Amino acid sequence: MTNPNDQLPFARRGADVTIWPQAKIIAPETISLGDSVIIDDFVLVMGGRKTVIGSFIHIASFTSITGGGEFVMEDFATLSSGIRVFTGTDDFLGNYLTNSAVPHPYRQPERTFAAIKKHAIVGANSVILPGVTIGEGAAVGANSLVLHDCEPWTIYVGSPARPLKPRPRERILELEAQLRRDLYDTHGRYIPKNQRPAPFPSS
Repeated sequence: MTNPNDQLPFARRGADVTIWPQAKIIAPETISLGDSVIIDDFVLVMGGRKTVIGSFIHIASFTSITGGGEFVMEDFATLSSGIRVFTGTDDFLGNYLTNSAVPHPYRQPERTFAAIKKHAIVGANSVILPGVTIGEGAAVGANSLVLHDCEPWTIYVGSPARPLKPRPRERILELEAQLRRDLYDTHGRYIPKNQRPAPFPSS
């Protein structure tokens, strides 16, 4: 069976990218994908002004990235199942009409951004509102509502999300360094799965 997502005209598509056939990708020409990316079935990614998804990324099922703004997800970051990431929003204060069926100038949504930094992980069914940066190595617990930036290497939980405790960084960065030694050549280029020598498996 042919996977229609294999033919999409991405701005960039790296090696070892798996986009399952029931994922929905809108405006792929605005989306750049790094190496070793997995986008599960039933994910919705709506390209906006710019969408950059780095390397060693997993976006799990039933997650959506919408809003028409800018979205950046850096290397080794994870979005678990059922997450909602918004890069734009309607005016909830009553200055304009709302929802996508209403044309400009009666509706004037604010297009901003959302950023997920390296090694960050967001737990299932969390919501990330526009203008938020999840800092490097931050972890957001399941069912959290993220209204404000999350500091690097900190665990956040709750609705609204609040800092709980630090997240250790040394081991994670040590493993990243080892991976880069093993899976990149001497020029810093990613080695695709089918070109790696033993003992690395192809899956």
